[in-house]
Amino acid sequence: MLAAPVPPIAAHPLLVFLLQVGLLLLLAILLGRLAVRLGLPPIVGELSAGVLLGPSLFGWLAPGISGWLLPAQADQAHMLDAVGQIAVLLLVGLTGIELDLSMLRRRGGTALRVSISGLVIPLAFGIALGYPLASLLAVNSDATVFALFLGVAMCVSAIPVIAKTLMDMNLMHRDVGQLTLVAGMVDDAFGWFMLSVVSAMAVGGLTAGGVTLALVYLILVVVVAVLVGRPVVRLALRLSSGSEEQTVAAAAAMILLAAAGTHSLGLEAVFGAFVCGILIGSSGEFARARTASLRTVVLAFLAPVFFATAGLRIDLRALTDLTVLAAAVAVLLTAIVGKFAGAYLGARLSRLNRWEALALGAGMNARGVIEVIVAMVGLRLGILNTASYTIIVLVAVVTSVMAPPLLRVAMRRLETTPEEESRLQERFAVSASSGAGAASGR
Repeated sequence: MLAAPVPPIAAHPLLVFLLQVGLLLLLAILLGRLAVRLGLPPIVGELSAGVLLGPSLFGWLAPGISGWLLPAQADQAHMLDAVGQIAVLLLVGLTGIELDLSMLRRRGGTALRVSISGLVIPLAFGIALGYPLASLLAVNSDATVFALFLGVAMCVSAIPVIAKTLMDMNLMHRDVGQLTLVAGMVDDAFGWFMLSVVSAMAVGGLTAGGVTLALVYLILVVVVAVLVGRPVVRLALRLSSGSEEQTVAAAAAMILLAAAGTHSLGLEAVFGAFVCGILIGSSGEFARARTASLRTVVLAFLAPVFFATAGLRIDLRALTDLTVLAAAVAVLLTAIVGKFAGAYLGARLSRLNRWEALALGAGMNARGVIEVIVAMVGLRLGILNTASYTIIVLVAVVTSVMAPPLLRVAMRRLETTPEEESRLQERFAVSASSGAGAASGR
C-alpha cells in the first residue's frame, strides 16, 4: 500500500512565512546600509531589524499585528529558523574557506602566543563570572554548562568583522593587521571546538563518559577530515570544475553534509561546516575564486535574514530589570577586559610594543557574527534564556562598534615599516593588473 503524500504548506502559513522573510530582509538591508553610512558594521543594522520587529518595540507597541506576523506557533517559527540554520552553516563554511593557512604557517609563533593568551584569559574570566550569573539570571541549564558556555562566548573573535574593519581602514598590509587576522583564525577554530564540547555536555549531561565521548568524536572528525575529507573534497571540486555554478553547488552541498555529520555525532553542526570550509579553502585559490558567488548569495540574502531573525529573540525590556542590567555591564566589561588583557599580554611576550599590543587587542575584541551564532546555539540548546541571550548579543554589537575607533587611535602611533610599504605597493600592482585585464576582456 502506497503511503499518502505529505500535504504542502497551507496557504496562510506560507503567506506569513513569505512576509516574514521579505520584511526582515528589506529592513535588514536598509538598516545595514544606514549602519555603514554611520561608520558601523552592517551587522548592527541587520540585528536592529529584528529588534525593531521583535518584542522590544513592535511586539510591545502593536501586539496584535505582531502576533499575526510573528505567531508563537512552533511550526511557523521553525520555517524561519530553518532558513537561519542554512545561513549560519554556509556563513561558517565561508569563514573556513577564507582561512589563510599559509599566513598561519608564516606568522605562527607570534600569532600563537597572542591567540593562546587571548583565549585562556577571557575563557577563565567568563567561566568565573558564569557561576554567579547562572543563579542571578535564573538560567535553566546546569551552572557548570552555563559557565563554560559563557567562557566560550567571551574568548571568540569574529574573523568576518575583523577582516572587513581592516580592509575599510586600509590596514591589511600592516603587520598588526595580518597578526590580528591569524590570531583571530586560531581563536575561531578553538571556539568552534569548545562550542561542540559544551553543546555535547548540554545535551548528554555532565558525565565523565559523555565528555570523553565528545572529545573522542572531535578527534575522530579531525582525523577523518585530514585522511578522507581532504582527498574527497579535492576530487569533488575537480569534478565540478566545469562551471562556477557546479563548484558553488558542490561546495554548498559538502558544507551542509559535513554539518549533518558532526550533528549526528552529537556535536555542533557549525563545527562540521567550519572544518569542511577549511578543506575547501585549502584546495587553493581556484576554490576561493569559484565560490565567490556563494559568498555573494550568503552575505546579500541569507546572512541578513539570519541576523534579523537573531534580533527577534532580543528583548531589550529585560534590561529594565536592574539585576539584568548589572549582569549585562559585568559581562560586557569582562569580555572587553579579558580579550584586551589576553591579546596585550601575548603581544608583549612576543616583544611587540605597547601600541601594537593595543591594536591587536582592539581588533580581536570584535565579536560580531561569531558571537551572535554562539548565542543562537546557546538559545537553541536551552543553555541561555532571553535575558542572557540578549546580554551576549549586546556584547557582539558593542565590541564590534568599538573596534574601528580604538584601532585608529593605536595605529596613529605606529610608523609604517619598509616591508609594509613594499607589501602595499605589491597589492596596488596586483589590483592595477587585474583592472587592466578586466578592461581588455570587455
